[in-house]
Amino acid sequence: MPDSSIPVFIPDLRGALQIPEKGIASRILQNDEQLKVVLYGLAAGPDLSLHAAPAPTILYFVNGEATLTLADDTMAVRTGAFTHLPSHLKHAILADTPVLVLLIVMK
Repeated sequence: MPDSSIPVFIPDLRGALQIPEKGIASRILQNDEQLKVVLYGLAAGPDLSLHAAPAPTILYFVNGEATLTLADDTMAVRTGAFTHLPSHLKHAILADTPVLVLLIVMK
């Protein structure tokens, strides 16, 4: 786990995690008492199935195209998309292409 007393600087998130050819990879960039930041790489096809976080969450799509489900709504997203999710909102991501997603959970 990264040391929360040291500043984190990543000049380009697109190079911070290699997207696997199959499945999902993740890298914790920050995890302390205030927030958790995780970079996810999803190969085309896999999904993060419908689930909910116990705290407010931000999703930022760094690269790629995906189908995002927020509660009962489904939408196409691509590089640059951003969403803020309130606590306990069910959500899912289906990668249509290889995707990098930055997840920020505010504790």
